[in-house]
Amino acid sequence: MVVLDEKCMIPPPPYVAAGSVAPPPFPGGRSRHWQSLATLPSHLLLKVVYMTFPLTPGIDESRIQRQRKTLYWLSHQLRWVNRSFYIACMHVLRSTYLPAYESLIRAPYSSDPFPLSSSTSSPAGPVEAIQRETQVLDLFIALKVREDMMMDDTELHLEREESFKDLFDLMQPRSRLEDLVRNYGLREGVVHTTLSGGSSSVASNSSLHSNTGSSNSAKYRTTGPAPLPFSTLSVSFSPRKVGLVLTSPSRKRTILDVVRARDEALEVTAKKLVKQLKVWLSDV
Repeated sequence: MVVLDEKCMIPPPPYVAAGSVAPPPFPGGRSRHWQSLATLPSHLLLKVVYMTFPLTPGIDESRIQRQRKTLYWLSHQLRWVNRSFYIACMHVLRSTYLPAYESLIRAPYSSDPFPLSSSTSSPAGPVEAIQRETQVLDLFIALKVREDMMMDDTELHLEREESFKDLFDLMQPRSRLEDLVRNYGLREGVVHTTLSGGSSSVASNSSLHSNTGSSNSAKYRTTGPAPLPFSTLSVSFSPRKVGLVLTSPSRKRTILDVVRARDEALEVTAKKLVKQLKVWLSDV
């Protein structure tokens, strides 16, 4: 039997909305700073996300199955909490599923959906990548985590190969080709990307630069027509012909197209498109 002294029963403090009062100081007068998960440094938040992965098997499921459930949770729930969690979760998801994605790339296509260079970030930051193939990787992840979950839940589930067919027959080569057009177009000075503050960049990725290319690009920008904003350009893709589509507020039109051999590398096709775009700009 427990005897309670009512004089010693102090009522709990009233609820106060966060941020409405200053936190009490530490002993000695030192200030106290409250931290939340959203305000943690990115490397610490990323470690928190990694620590959500189980390291042991469950009662009726393996460790791999538990980890796949965690990946599904990251994709469908945790990343939508806020911007910080979105960035951390997408880093984990993209790193995890990139090998599986690259294994499905069809020859002779190339791929670069998750570039490490910060120059591929959009003005909005790392949430929106300027690399268009990143969107295809994200679609693959959303589909793959669901398929893995269904495979674990029931042996009757058969992975639908046609679910990935459009991704790698059309969307992946088209988006990769657009990224190549952006890279080569920046080098040649025929396209630009809008950066924060309203400035524009007509410099290419460092991996595509050479001293000669830089000087030629600068000369062309001085004497040639104004480059097009890359955000207005897209590619129409088929195995034998590709086109460059210009979108304006009033309409969308194909401004040029080139013939493509079925076994032709996307890099070769991109250079053809950029060369024809330079001609098209000079005639406008």
